[in-house]
Amino acid sequence: MARVAQVIGQEILDSRGNPTLLVTATLDDGTSAQAGVPSGASTGSREAVELRDGDKTRFGGKGVLKALANVSGALASAVVGRDAGDQAGLDRAMIQADGTPTKGRLGANAILGVSLAVARAEASSRGLPLYRHLAQMAGREPNLLPVPFLNILNGGRHAANSTDVQEFMVVPLAAQTFAEGLRWSADVYQALGRVLHARGLATTIGDEGGYAPQLPSNEAAVEVILEALREAGYEPGQQVSLALDPAASEFYAEGKYHLHRDNRVLSSGDMVDFYAGWLDRFPIVSIEDGLGEQDWDGWAQLVQRLGGRLQLVGDDIFVTNPLIIKQGIERQVANSVLIKL
Repeated sequence: MARVAQVIGQEILDSRGNPTLLVTATLDDGTSAQAGVPSGASTGSREAVELRDGDKTRFGGKGVLKALANVSGALASAVVGRDAGDQAGLDRAMIQADGTPTKGRLGANAILGVSLAVARAEASSRGLPLYRHLAQMAGREPNLLPVPFLNILNGGRHAANSTDVQEFMVVPLAAQTFAEGLRWSADVYQALGRVLHARGLATTIGDEGGYAPQLPSNEAAVEVILEALREAGYEPGQQVSLALDPAASEFYAEGKYHLHRDNRVLSSGDMVDFYAGWLDRFPIVSIEDGLGEQDWDGWAQLVQRLGGRLQLVGDDIFVTNPLIIKQGIERQVANSVLIKL
């Protein structure tokens, strides 16, 4: 049984050039592992607190030196000497050390960095890949890889002057292996670049790696992706389907949905009709955050109308908070949930 001997952190830059944390955990058997903490551009208002310094003279206030100090201070005091295999106990100890419902005192970024680093170190100590170690902690053996969703066209907060809908993804549902699905999706991504170029549209990249062209409408994004699917040799809806993450909270204001690219202002019911129309014409299998995080009545309409036809994923509305997820189940809001560490 290995125990946590040390946790230390450093400030690094994420893929968007903003500071984040890298935590190194070392066990008493000499095993060590690192974990970088991800950060989203589009987030729910009730998410756990990502502790930032607020010093505008340094990284525009986004520095994480306070969170770093908590890694080597209060969090190290909470976890050093603990059994590295008791992930639940270790996480509870850090949550108790923080003492707030939002992890706002020590920082969710600091707590997550320590948790992930210890989990990776323990997996390495046991000679297991991380996914198998996590599965065994849950009392299961993994036997199925998820179907990947690949974000190939960016809008919203991920790409200025592009679509209102934030993410357009391809889903290689018919692929027999993960490698095959990844190859199909890469084929479509490259084909999309050629389609956009042929139309005289920009092939610049959004901050999550998808193309970010200036299109005349949100629907035009679906149309160019379908053209790319066929150009790559795949039949839409048969081999490769589509998924959306509109991140609707970003264009929801004063009880209405403002689709600037379409020059339309829609009610919740109108927005459900909008998705229903797309679903009738396009091979869409999943919509994440299709309505705003505050629009619970609208979400109930969405599930009632379309819940039997596709996956309706709640992310910003639930923010991986068990209490909010429980409320969502009781009120039949969304029919699936995105769980983020």
